[in-house]
Amino acid sequence: MRIFVLSGQSNMAGRGGVHHRRWDGVVPPEGTPDPSIQRLSASLDWEEAREPLHADIDTTKTCGVGPGMVFARAVLPCLQEDALGEGARTGIGLVPCAVGGTAIREWARGERLYEQMVCRARVAAGYGEIEAVLWYQGESDAESDAATAAYRRNIEGLIANVRADLGMPQLPFIQVALASGDKRNIDKVRSAQFSVNLPNVVTVDAMGLALNEDNMHLTTESQVKLGNMLAEAYIKNFLTTTC
Repeated sequence: MRIFVLSGQSNMAGRGGVHHRRWDGVVPPEGTPDPSIQRLSASLDWEEAREPLHADIDTTKTCGVGPGMVFARAVLPCLQEDALGEGARTGIGLVPCAVGGTAIREWARGERLYEQMVCRARVAAGYGEIEAVLWYQGESDAESDAATAAYRRNIEGLIANVRADLGMPQLPFIQVALASGDKRNIDKVRSAQFSVNLPNVVTVDAMGLALNEDNMHLTTESQVKLGNMLAEAYIKNFLTTTC
């Protein structure tokens, strides 16, 4: 099983199709379930992945469509082709960890969310290899001048800590540059994201993707686009097989 950790805040957890705190239940064709795509539940059991992926993780908010399922379906054929020489079809294991409304300080080593993410990743690693962390976070930090100023240092520290604690110094990390946030600081947070200077870190730009009426969260259509953008980034930068 190829493992992908999904983490960050609400736009990774998914708010596509959520209006007035209710999800419309619409799953795009690109994000429908596939028996080869599993998710690690909050109780650390594997089950067939389906939207909303983060429903039992981001429990205090209403979850909808995120980028994870679209990403998984997009990369699955490439991973299966890559595994043909191994004599077996491969599957994907998604590890949802994102929680809405969280600042990066809440993802520091020793904090509950960080330790929960690392614990879930370690459990998942018992069933396959962790391929990458997909990270979409920063809107909460844009609300604070101090958090904005410290963002690059904090995100680089997070990446280094995750790699150290999982014993994977080259673990690929695909982050999403913000599409929304406090107008005073969003450009500064985005600049910090693009300035990360670590190996095997790729940044996908969500700016310009359509937002829900709250002007903060990506629509379902935008989450489909983002999932495909993340898949393209993974395939282009980290997959040896051309598909």
